[in-house]
Amino acid sequence: MLDGIRAGARSRTFWLLAGTFFVCGATTNGLVSTHLIPAAHDHGIAQVSAATLLALIGAFDIAGTIGSGWLTDRYDPRKLLLVYYGLRGLALLALPVAFGSEYAALVAFAVVYGLDWVATVPPTSALATAAFPNQAGVVFAWIFSAHQLGAATAAWIAGLTRTETGEYTIAFVGAGALALGAALAVLLINRAPRRPPVEAPALV
Repeated sequence: MLDGIRAGARSRTFWLLAGTFFVCGATTNGLVSTHLIPAAHDHGIAQVSAATLLALIGAFDIAGTIGSGWLTDRYDPRKLLLVYYGLRGLALLALPVAFGSEYAALVAFAVVYGLDWVATVPPTSALATAAFPNQAGVVFAWIFSAHQLGAATAAWIAGLTRTETGEYTIAFVGAGALALGAALAVLLINRAPRRPPVEAPALV
């Protein structure tokens, strides 16, 4: 276990994956899961309608995660993360506007956010496995701990923001900016060298 964190701590790839996964946890479990319903209630949306948005996010999350796994097997995981974090950041920046518009805008947010919710996991896991093939499980566990730390931090900061300002706008905009920063950060991850193809044995 400690060997894994020692190996990871010496690698820029580890810190980039942990940092972007911190943002992932902050923008999903920490912010939206915890504060979407209270934020919707602040804008006069009934709790049942707000809960329906979360249910919609969960439903589209299934399709997004499965699709992300399929894409990760075929495309550069860094480019996928660029798209995922970029869309997440833009959606969060648009959320305060969506609260003040028709309910359809919030449904659109839920669809986009649902497709993107756990989509970051397959490419993040693939990059960790490529960078640390002998300790992938342990290293990814430490990366995932950053996800949980980000969730706890965002849940607290968003609540504090609501208490101090009376609204969540700063929290959502700040989280959106973090997600856009994560989208750029993944491009700094070195592409893992490709293994030379294994030649088939000659037929006798």
